[in-house]
Amino acid sequence: MPVGTAATVKAVPQHLLEEVGAGGRGAQIILANTYHLYLRPGHETIRRLGGVHRFMSWNRPMLTDSGGFQVFSLNELRKVTPNGVEFRSHLDGSRHFFSPEHSMDVQIALGADILMAFDECTEYPATRERARQSLDLTHAWARRSLDHFRAHQQEVPWHQEFDGQTQNIFGIAQGGMYHDLRRESAERLAEMDFPGYAIGGLAVGEPRDKTREMIEHTLQFLPKDKPRYVMGVGYPEEIVEYAAMGVDMMDCVLPTRAARHGLLFTSQGRLNIKNKIHAEDQGPIDPACSCMVCQRYSRAYLRHLFVSREMLGAMLNTLHNLSHYLDTMQTVRDAMELGTLSALLAQTRLREHEAAARKA
Repeated sequence: MPVGTAATVKAVPQHLLEEVGAGGRGAQIILANTYHLYLRPGHETIRRLGGVHRFMSWNRPMLTDSGGFQVFSLNELRKVTPNGVEFRSHLDGSRHFFSPEHSMDVQIALGADILMAFDECTEYPATRERARQSLDLTHAWARRSLDHFRAHQQEVPWHQEFDGQTQNIFGIAQGGMYHDLRRESAERLAEMDFPGYAIGGLAVGEPRDKTREMIEHTLQFLPKDKPRYVMGVGYPEEIVEYAAMGVDMMDCVLPTRAARHGLLFTSQGRLNIKNKIHAEDQGPIDPACSCMVCQRYSRAYLRHLFVSREMLGAMLNTLHNLSHYLDTMQTVRDAMELGTLSALLAQTRLREHEAAARKA
């Protein structure tokens, strides 16, 4: 899922987002950020304007996070209590309070198709005592989120094709880097019978091997007949691996953020477009890529845009990276249908190894 933090996937207009990558089918679902939209322009404003789909002219599914991770990121600007989190806005310092119920009310007002239960993201590193405390709080908040959501959920308002369909809520498994806590979290959430489940508290500074380890372990205890979503990951080679493990959904700011800094993803590994070696290169970013950028623009031109700080550079870089990610996921789907997922995973690992060897 491309990340549209403030009701926009940075540098990409919606009509192109609907066409980018995966055979021109575009992004099928995107993510928006509850914390940021709550602060600006405000969830009640968006409700009055017909919900986030109409507000941003996006006629496809939308997932909103709970705001918990952004509040977690505020560090000194927040105070956690059993009832919720008091925090100061990063915009103007004003005081606010998020409880599980309030997070649900904000997300329901935004009109998203999938809402996330309010949780506390456990930092890394964390002691076992701290991870246990955070886990118990997350489970209490999950119960409150689910109960409040079930009492107040609304029909999806944005497209007649989904007439009568209601919003859904996913629970978030935590537990830090402790196997038994991760298992307990997954099993307790499964007992609550959420429509879908996420694995949170990863990609927060731990080694990548530990991320893989926690995902593989936690997946064993989440229902296989419901969507399983890993939050905030990852590099293209990682999403192939996680999908092969049984992950259904992922999101990450990496393809858009990296693009704005000149880092592009290709079938041969990562490419830094600002490097001088590309100054007179008339070839595309990736000869194997069929995206609208690779079909039209040269590396030399893209480097010129980047070093000149032209806005078009960020836009074209982002379109390519999103295409690469969406194409990667389509390749995974195709491999599943053909029964060749193991071969795809082996090929991906080999390319990763070769790219690391070239870099060394």
